[in-house]
Amino acid sequence: MATLIVADPLPSPVDDAQNIRKAVEGWGTDEKGVISILGRRDAVQRNLIRLAYDELYHEDLVKRLESELSGDFEKAVYRWIFDPAERDAILAHHAVKKPVPDYRVIVEIACTRSPAELFAARQAYQLRYKHSLEEDVAAHSSGDIRKLLVSLVTTYRYDGADINARLAHTEANILHDALQQKAYAHEEIIRILSTRSNAQLTATLNRYKDDHNASITKELLGEPNEEFLPLLRAAIRCFSSSHKYFEKVLRNAIKDLGTDEGALTRVVVTRAEKDLKHIKEEYYKRNSVLLKDAVARETSGDYKTFLLTLLGEA
Repeated sequence: MATLIVADPLPSPVDDAQNIRKAVEGWGTDEKGVISILGRRDAVQRNLIRLAYDELYHEDLVKRLESELSGDFEKAVYRWIFDPAERDAILAHHAVKKPVPDYRVIVEIACTRSPAELFAARQAYQLRYKHSLEEDVAAHSSGDIRKLLVSLVTTYRYDGADINARLAHTEANILHDALQQKAYAHEEIIRILSTRSNAQLTATLNRYKDDHNASITKELLGEPNEEFLPLLRAAIRCFSSSHKYFEKVLRNAIKDLGTDEGALTRVVVTRAEKDLKHIKEEYYKRNSVLLKDAVARETSGDYKTFLLTLLGEA
């Protein structure tokens, strides 16, 4: 379930655009005013606000907010204001263009979105950057990592609940045989992960555990400096339980020695309209700490207020 709390009654997009204009005009920006509007509007409403703002003031709202806000707060608002497909395109582009590409973001987008959502993200990427997501992924990766990532981002899976139990048994054995040989990038592993539906993959992974008395992710624990295995584990975790996967991302992002604001922001803004409530529950089950308390402890100022608003806690 979503954590986003949409305002009720809901003002018109024109009213919202005018109030945002008031918040960003003058010598100082009313950040709390911006949060009170954008932090309580869903993707459709945010898009209508952007259109209304452009029509009223002949100015791009995104660019105006970029110039008025700063730091982690600005980055969070920037991620939030876009519709999900364009946001995923931006996240993927930033991930592959970093000096050290963040391939986990690509895995996350490819493996936790529905087939339609992934296809929309690929379309948005091409429209925004004038070349394809798979082209950029291929250009900024190599070897086994390239094979895995390109296969994952170019797939269009069956999205139904039907499964083939016999196939699950067969492919669980195929996975087991490949892992026993330490052939982690075997073409059959990549084929199974990049073509089967989420329901079929879940059945296969459950069959694996039942037949071989071990979680497949534990079979993939390799050398700490091995790049491919963590990506393969991340993909499997995304398929087996996206809530547990995102809980772990949050847990790793919120550490005593420092906070990974990029990962924290990414999970909150991408899941607030989908399943962040379940992720919050998983976080508490795993850490015995409420996610809102962890976020409040590790963040501050308008950034903290904005994240807590999207968490449904402010």
